[in-house]
Amino acid sequence: MGMSNFYQELREKVGSELIFMPCVAGIIRNKQGEILLQNKGNGEKWSLPAGAIEIGEAPAQAVVREVWEETGLYVVPKRLMAIFGGDKFRYEYPNGHKVEYNIFMFECDIQGGELCPIDTETNKLQYFNPDNMPELALPYPKHIFTQTDSNELYFQWNKTWLNELSNN
Repeated sequence: MGMSNFYQELREKVGSELIFMPCVAGIIRNKQGEILLQNKGNGEKWSLPAGAIEIGEAPAQAVVREVWEETGLYVVPKRLMAIFGGDKFRYEYPNGHKVEYNIFMFECDIQGGELCPIDTETNKLQYFNPDNMPELALPYPKHIFTQTDSNELYFQWNKTWLNELSNN
């Protein structure tokens, strides 16, 4: 779908400056346990099917919509796997727009559809073995892709933050 009206209007006001962007990403596995990745064909690295959460949309709704738009697959979010954010999740698009993502990552089950993108953002879709994936556009920890049966939610944590807070 490209950029929504909300983000277009925001960009008209702030230009390419850094903005926070709440997003979702979906981990979709085939029967062999391989993970579906997307390539936009514009020089960006591979990524999970992902995108911005729209105004009034819950994260689980957003991942269903984004996966359908970018892959043609109907999915149901099975579990929240991880939450990412902070300066390591800043990204600059080829057009110069800067974002700092806050990402809700869901593991999703395919319910139907056909692997064929609905929007124009996707150039190529391919499944990869978690141990042999190409470099991704965002620095997700590698172990998140091999974590298939854990109910533990991964989130970024640095124990030095707690020490810094207690010293203030």
